[in-house]
Parts: sequence; structure tokens; C-alpha cells
Amino acid sequence: MRRLLAATCLLPFLLSAAQAADPAQPHTPHNVILFVADGLRPGMVTEQTAPAMTALMKRGVRFANTHSVFPTFTTPNASAMATGHYLGDTGDFSNTIYTGFPVPGAGESLTPFLESDPVLGDIDEHFAGNYLNETTILRAAAEAGLSTATIGKLGPALIFDHTGGAATQTVIADDQTGHAGGVPLSAEVQAALRKAGLATQAPSRGENGKAGTATTPGTHVANVEQQKWFADLAAKVVLPMFRDRHKPFVMVFWSRDPDGTQHNQGDSLMRLLPGIDGPTSLASIRNADDNLAELLAALKALGLEGSTDVVLTSDHGFSTISKESATSHAARQGYPGVPAGLLPPGFVAIDLAHGLGLKLFDPDAKGDARNTALAPGAAPARANGLIGDDAANPAVVVAANGGSDLVYLPKPDRTLAERVVKILAAQDYVSGLFVDSRLGPIPGTLPLSAIALEGTAITPMPAIAVNFRSFSTGCADQTTCGVEVADTGLQQGQGMHGSFSRADTRNIMGAAGPGFRAGYVDPAPASTPDIGMTIAHVLDLHIPPKGRLIGRVLTEAMPNGAQAGSRPLVMRSEPDEAGRVTVLKYQVVGATRYFDAAGYPGRTLGLGE
Repeated sequence: MRRLLAATCLLPFLLSAAQAADPAQPHTPHNVILFVADGLRPGMVTEQTAPAMTALMKRGVRFANTHSVFPTFTTPNASAMATGHYLGDTGDFSNTIYTGFPVPGAGESLTPFLESDPVLGDIDEHFAGNYLNETTILRAAAEAGLSTATIGKLGPALIFDHTGGAATQTVIADDQTGHAGGVPLSAEVQAALRKAGLATQAPSRGENGKAGTATTPGTHVANVEQQKWFADLAAKVVLPMFRDRHKPFVMVFWSRDPDGTQHNQGDSLMRLLPGIDGPTSLASIRNADDNLAELLAALKALGLEGSTDVVLTSDHGFSTISKESATSHAARQGYPGVPAGLLPPGFVAIDLAHGLGLKLFDPDAKGDARNTALAPGAAPARANGLIGDDAANPAVVVAANGGSDLVYLPKPDRTLAERVVKILAAQDYVSGLFVDSRLGPIPGTLPLSAIALEGTAITPMPAIAVNFRSFSTGCADQTTCGVEVADTGLQQGQGMHGSFSRADTRNIMGAAGPGFRAGYVDPAPASTPDIGMTIAHVLDLHIPPKGRLIGRVLTEAMPNGAQAGSRPLVMRSEPDEAGRVTVLKYQVVGATRYFDAAGYPGRTLGLGE
């Protein structure tokens, strides 16, 4: 039974800006560097694998009870860090979303992948100039006169100051820098790059970008060359420039590794072991650590170490991919490049179209092919799907993402939602369903509001969030050997995230500098939205919120901060006709929620039986 659901799902998030603020007196703002090691699992960080990170957390704060927000993907958690808000406010529900309009930068697709500067620009333009509907900490810092920079991975780097426009003073550098569609560097930065002997164009990923196929292993190298350019830009150009301005600064450095390498690694093709724990993945962790070490050395050499807070985090954890299912219609068909009996990319869209008796169209197809229904044995190019009789007016849209998918109903329809839920709940690859509360309670599901996906967002809200099954291969720290079913073009044995597994929700977090305690292990829950709120506090920024789904300032990690009390809770849905129950494990600090794991008991790592 949904005990006190109306009271527990939404009210804990109805925080005012005053409630979220630290009661401490105003202070002189410090410099801040936010270093994001994309997809880094805390259990993989040791003195041997990542010495710089280990040392930073030892001398400063190590957060021991950490949380990504679900869906556990990059752009959603970038939006949470950038604004301090949960996804129900930012509307960045996954890396791939349904926008409700054809996006030019994504080839006119209705389901664009957000890790693209042109795509983010198109979506901003469509949604009144700011698709997140909240001010980011970098935009607020720039408007307050601080020096600002965001450097690294395409997509999340720009999200931190995506509304600045061509005239922004923020240094923005990512994969597209110097290439078509990239945000141009200022003449000052370009001149400084040349003086430092660095190229003005970001290198490609090269061999690291090769994902392989079902018969050819993916990459065996980390993303060294590209990230070295980003680290050199930050350490040799941007930090000296900021020092010479003699005013506070904030820099975001988003390391693609270990995420990109763990996705594409070729150490474990078609095998769950070693999965994402092979030598290539370990090299990518060390690569990110080397980048951090270079930035820390630069701070020391420039005399900035004592006035700069360094916040270390990752956006989510990671898991090895499984493509196995005994119930899926899609797995029983044949697809080019897909081993017999395994799930093809787009299996959710294929299974739903089959179960509903409707046509399936590919929103990422080119030209007229977009309006032609897929034939049996054909999978959608990027796993997304438009389901209905007409591609121009789909009844159901599937935005495929990896460890979880989003299902949209362009025209809200409770009866259709119930049919979709029934089809999905019967699949062995599903572990828990969350439904738009406006559709009413559906047995076996929890509302999206329970996981902070209903707020003031201005992008289309999904009707159903689908979590996939996860488990471990057996190790002392199960969050380092997690496995999940994933709707992706990557292969079994490669890497993915996005699920409600604790292997995906557990990220790394640490901090060191004048604004944080020394030698402290923080046992209280902490999350990616808390990072945004905490950095805004450290920089003494006061950002009026539009939505009320916000994180908290991590005051207990600051000098003389009081310990934050927390308590664990569990929410359970009503059972469906087969007895299936969606269960949510979470913690609370005051009115702020932290989501540990969710799904069907026995099918989600970290949830238990």
C-alpha cells in the first residue's frame, strides 16, 4: 500500500531557498574547481589506482554516503550539479529525451542525444532560451563578476553555462572546440594557447572512440590525448589567466574518462567478467587521476592552493552490460550484427510495438525512411522508437538510454499507460516502473514524484520511467562488479549506467580547501544536487530558484559544521495482479531525499530480496 504517499512523495522536496541556505555568516568567496570524473565508482579509487584523488580526500573530506540522481546518466546529473535542482525542475530527464519538436542539430529527430553543443542550442532556443528553466552556478558567477570556465566532455561542460551566448566571458572548451558547431574560444585564450605551444583545436578521441562490434572488441586505450589537451588548457592557460585577474574564479573540469573508456572497452567482449574491471578501464581511472594531479600541481605552482576549494565527484557509477532475456519478443527475432538470443538495441520499443499491435518507426532515420515503419528484423538506429499508426503522431515514444528508458505518451491516456505498464512489467529485464502521477495510481508502480521527477520542468515529462534488472558478479564491494540489462548498441561485456542499481547511484564525492574540514569522513547522505547548492554557498552566490526540488548545502563538511542527522526509509507500491511491487530505498536529511536503489525486490542490486 502507498502509505501516506501524498505526504511523502512531494512534500519533502518543497524547500524554499531560505531553507536550503547555510545559516553561517557571509564569508569571503574562495576560488572553486569542480573536477568531475565521469562514471567513476568510489570503490575503484585507491592509492594504487588513483593516488591524487585518494590524497585529496584524505587531507580534506571524503563523502562516504553518496548519490547520483535517477536516471543515473550524465546530462541529468550535470543539470543537477549545475543548478542544485532535481530533474523534476531541470527537465533534463536523461541523456536522450523526447522534445516534442524536430531538433535540427540532431538531424530533425524528436529524441535527440543531449551531449552535443548544437543540440543544446536548439533545445534552449525552443524552450524560451533556457531548457533547464533554472540559472546555473557558472552563469550566476559570471554575472557576479567572477572568472568562469568549463572544460572537458561534450555536453555536460556546456550545460554549466549553456545560456551565456556567443558573448559569454566564460571559457568553454569541449570536444567541438575549434570544430564546426563548437563554442568559439576568445582571441585572448587562443593567443595564450599558441604561446603555451598548444593547439587551438581539441583533439579527437582517436582509438578511444572505437566501440567495436559483436565480433570485434572495442578500445584498449584510455582517452589520453584529448584529455591531456583539456588539462593543459586548464593548467597552463586558464588558471594563470585567472590568477592574473586577481578576483575569485570557478572552473568546471569534466573528465570523459573513465566513462568513455568503460563504455567502449574491449577487455570483455560478450563476457560479464572481467567486464568493466579490466586493464583498459583501470587505465582510464588513472588517466582521470593524472588530469586532477596536473590541476592540483598548477594551483600550487601559481600560489592558488591556499585560496581554492577543489570538489571531486562523479556523475554516476557504472555497470557491465548484459543483453540476456528469456521473455523478450525482440530477443527471439534476428537482427544484423546481434548474436542470436540476445537483446537488440531498441528492445523496449520493439517489445512495446509488438505488444500493442502498432507500427514502429525510427525517429533517427534519415529523410523519408523516418516515415516508413520498420520491417521485422530491423532495429531502430539509436534504439529510440515512435509507436503508432503514423510517425508524425505517435501514440507512444521511447527514448532509449541504457540502464533505463523513458516512455512518453504525447497525448496523456491512462488506459494506454496501463497497457504499456502491463507489457513492461511482464518482462524479465524490467525492475520497477515509475508513472506520471497525473495518470493516477497504477498497481505495481510508484509515481514519478516519489523520485523527484515531477516539478517545474518545461521540457515534456515522461509518462513512465523504466528501470532495468541489475545484479552483481560477486565481489566484496558489489558496487564495483555490478551488471545491468541495457538498451544500447554497445555489446554484452561492455559498460553502461542509468539504472536504479546501487552500483549506478553510488558516485564518488570529496572536497579539500579552505572552505572544507580537514581529515573528515562525512557519513551523511550527499548527492549531485547538493554539489550545486554547496558550490553556490562557497562562492557566496544567491540564485533565486523557480522550482523547489533542490539539494542542500553540505554544511557538516565545512569548518565547525554540525553533523547532519539522517534516517533510512522505504516506499512500496501496491502490488500488481502478478504480485509485483516497485520498492524504493532512500534516506532523508531534513527535507532532502537521497535515493539508494529501487525496483522489484531480487532484481535490483542494493535493494535486497
